[in-house]
Amino acid sequence: MRTPTGLIGVVHLPPLPGDPRHPAASVGEPGIEAALQFAWRDADALSQGGIDAIIVENFGSAPFAKGNRADPTPPMQVAALARACTGVRAFWDGPLGVNCLRNDARAALSIAAACELDFVRVNVHTGAYVTDQGVLEGEAADTLRLRDALGLRDRVAILADVLVKHAAPLAPIDARSATADLVFRGLADAVIVSGEATGAPVSAALLDEVMETAGAQVPVLIGSGFSAANAAELAPRCHGAIVGTSIKQHGRVEAPVEAARIQALRPLARFQSAPPRA
Repeated sequence: MRTPTGLIGVVHLPPLPGDPRHPAASVGEPGIEAALQFAWRDADALSQGGIDAIIVENFGSAPFAKGNRADPTPPMQVAALARACTGVRAFWDGPLGVNCLRNDARAALSIAAACELDFVRVNVHTGAYVTDQGVLEGEAADTLRLRDALGLRDRVAILADVLVKHAAPLAPIDARSATADLVFRGLADAVIVSGEATGAPVSAALLDEVMETAGAQVPVLIGSGFSAANAAELAPRCHGAIVGTSIKQHGRVEAPVEAARIQALRPLARFQSAPPRA
């Protein structure tokens, strides 16, 4: 199992055909191919910049389905994620994963099985959270059993969010308890600590709490807002960071990835060594 650490670059798929923000056909938009070409260019820039791992997600498809059995991710998004991952895998042999927003672990694991991926991200793995999609409940029991059924237990790592961004717990829970639930009851292979929203930096105090709870067991990763401005403070407090906005042109999430930004960030990203389990 290749649980990712270090700098993990995000490939954000743009809006797809059928998504609310996808350009109308009358404008001459060539459909899914344009979105895939954009994704593959970003992945190539990540590779050229010296990234340690890559994760692909259907970021442009908001507003998202919940991703549970009653409200699954639309088939077009699942198919596009699979095609994007297949295209990236053709030239990238490092750790590669997928995040099927908003919380579709079943689709993510299925894509991982079909595309020979190394990890998936699950935003709500344990607990219950109020989000813009409504209430999302963790389905760790089903997720772990599906991973076993697909023969992926020793091949695909589950990265799970602590107090996930764009959400609030249904009942009050502190970061230490939420982390312990993920690692010791939900059996997550790594945990992710984010700010309040996409691109928002994580609190150093929160990161320290999560590291004290789980850092000796599994990798602890920053999930948002990691940049050259805060790398010296935050990198020594964890094992890696998922980077998206800060490595894009002009620091805009919808813009293309710039390899030069990754190259400038790498020397500043001095993370702790991963625990033995990773």
